[in-house]
Amino acid sequence: MASGMPTEVRVLIWARAVNQLGGFSLAFLTVLLADSFGAGLAIAGVVSAAFGLATIPSRLAGGRLADGWGRRRTIVAGLIGCSVAQLGLAAAPNLALAAVSAVLLGLAFELFEPPSQSLIADSVVPADRASAFGLLTTALAVGSLGAGVIADVVGRWSLRWLFVADAATGIACAVMVLFTLAPDSVAKRPSEPDVPRDGIVSPWRDRALLIATVSGTVFALIAMMFLVALPLSLSAVGLRPSDAGLLMAASTATLVLARPITRTGPLATMPHGPIFAIGYVLMGIGMLGYAAAHTLPTLVVPTAAYSLGNLLVMGRSFAVVSELAPPAASARYLAVYGLSWGVATLIAPLVATWLIDASGPGLLWTFTAGLSGVMAAGQPWLVRWIGRIGRERVDLDVIRSTNLVAERYDAVSI
Repeated sequence: MASGMPTEVRVLIWARAVNQLGGFSLAFLTVLLADSFGAGLAIAGVVSAAFGLATIPSRLAGGRLADGWGRRRTIVAGLIGCSVAQLGLAAAPNLALAAVSAVLLGLAFELFEPPSQSLIADSVVPADRASAFGLLTTALAVGSLGAGVIADVVGRWSLRWLFVADAATGIACAVMVLFTLAPDSVAKRPSEPDVPRDGIVSPWRDRALLIATVSGTVFALIAMMFLVALPLSLSAVGLRPSDAGLLMAASTATLVLARPITRTGPLATMPHGPIFAIGYVLMGIGMLGYAAAHTLPTLVVPTAAYSLGNLLVMGRSFAVVSELAPPAASARYLAVYGLSWGVATLIAPLVATWLIDASGPGLLWTFTAGLSGVMAAGQPWLVRWIGRIGRERVDLDVIRSTNLVAERYDAVSI
């Protein structure tokens, strides 16, 4: 599956696939809080939102630790932290301790994402980055294929055991990373860098990145609404929440089957803008299908449409950000961009539970379809704008670097 990628990328991809075998527990967090701990739908949504809020500093810490402490150490620490918090959720005797465990899970949940993504971005040539991130998405989908079955079987027994399964796969992934990735070698930063700091060291000053992050937040919100709301919406129409595992397995099958088409067909060479438009249209079609369908068989086709669109948008999103990042700052750039997922994880449970409680799942899926339509229309134009700002920044950096060298030369001459 990853034969054309560097060894470290292949190892990381397979390790993340192992971790994803238990990766459906998050989709059932709100249901767990409501069913096992007696929380009302609103309270369960608030606790899930607190988890999402905690992922924001987690993502930023992941980027900082990857640069200052090392990628391998940060990935392992994040995986172990998640596993401990998930075991705490599974064993919690009451809602209060479950809420504490959910927040601790959020604080560890994003630590390993920036080092993982920056390792991929820095290990492949720019032309292959979209394919590499698409491959990571597909590998996670392969893990999800087994996870869907696990969720359906284990979820009928006890939702708490889903978190135990997720903790076990996280520990297995940490062991794989610890013993197969090369040891960390973090270079010390010179006291007087040879490149200007403006626009490079601080990703917060890069307008192109900030615009990409705003648009990425909308995409992440759509994706998180699907993940968080699917079990709740199934329950609202009389199906078992654990049936979401089967639909997620169908989603995974779609990603695996579509991977060759997105890698070698016309889609592989198509510019970013049209790919984003196609992806969001497919996601919107899937959401509209969910609004109309109420049985498992009729939910399969919308799931496939949504999943294919998600694959197209996900791979290109990280490729765009990787192209913006200076060579020494990919982890920090990807950490800032990844805040979009933290914000979405915070908002999605609140919006999803409110919409379902107010008018049922139909309104929820119609709302997400509308967001997808807006992004399909606006994202191609936005990508061109981001590219133009990025080129202007690069030209400015070259001018600043030239001026800095000239100033140092003049100082030495004097």
